[in-house]
Amino acid sequence: MRRMGAVLLWLVCIALLGTPASAQSTYPNRPIRVLIPYAPGGLTDVVARYYGDYLRKTFGQTVLVENKPGASGIIAIEEMARAKPDGYTIMVGNISTNCLTPVLLAKRMTIDYDRDVQIIARTADAPVFFMATTTNFPPKTFAEFIEYAKAHPDEVRYASAGVGAYQHVNTEILAKRAGGLKLVHIPFKDGGAGILRDVAGGDTHVSWFNVSNPVGMIKAGRVRPLAVAADERLPAWPDVPTLNELGFKGFRPSQWNAAFAPAGVPREIIDKLHAAFTAAAQTPELKAIFEKSGLVAPIDKTAEDARAWLKNEMETWRRDIADAGIKVDSE
Repeated sequence: MRRMGAVLLWLVCIALLGTPASAQSTYPNRPIRVLIPYAPGGLTDVVARYYGDYLRKTFGQTVLVENKPGASGIIAIEEMARAKPDGYTIMVGNISTNCLTPVLLAKRMTIDYDRDVQIIARTADAPVFFMATTTNFPPKTFAEFIEYAKAHPDEVRYASAGVGAYQHVNTEILAKRAGGLKLVHIPFKDGGAGILRDVAGGDTHVSWFNVSNPVGMIKAGRVRPLAVAADERLPAWPDVPTLNELGFKGFRPSQWNAAFAPAGVPREIIDKLHAAFTAAAQTPELKAIFEKSGLVAPIDKTAEDARAWLKNEMETWRRDIADAGIKVDSE
């Protein structure tokens, strides 16, 4: 009986040890949740749905895209980070939620972002316009904007997706480098769509937009791009100068998006997801969509490459934020 019991115990241990490997090798075998830290309709939401459709076709499983807006991305990040680390709950975030929020709002998070979150793959890069309303706002060039803002302290209103968001941080860095502009920050909870409506209506005066969002409003004459954060002028917008040209060097050339997972998800599953996202980025269909929208799908060979890129990105932003004296954790 003792010998029989020992054999049974050995078999149980072998079965338990084999379970994770088996689960990983058959991944995915049920629906995958993709959390989005914004309301539907913005760039991050649209990009996530493009990739989600490809994952559905590739894996043969349902991909459920769930919008979890609020708290500068913290709601979505923390739900994802606390999910079972099995690869069935991931998120697609962006430079604001998954780079600036962990840098600026770490004290508001109940997780340790560096410890509890890992990147899967980068999904999209988008050059960004610095744009102004044409409604009751005189500046028609970037130089005129700087001059007007200096002459009207605390009167020029800029919109952002919230404290710590890309638009907020980039505008504060710009204000500092322009000699200390005094601008009024107006945060919005509904992301890019709400910001664009407000700027077009003249309730706020300036903000940053990825190049795909405001095309209709530009053509309608409701808003105008004053500058673009890009390495060089965009072929589709040859009359819009880069910030480098205008003497404001070092602004990020893109508003990026990327996919993330809980830190405990096994390497094998992360590699499968990374491979799927990378393959999606190279399909003719997604390339055509991105080209039409002015987006670029960055390709990293491995998830480790993406991790190294993100580490450098966050370190660079930490330095620029410190140089500009931006502190928001106490707000």
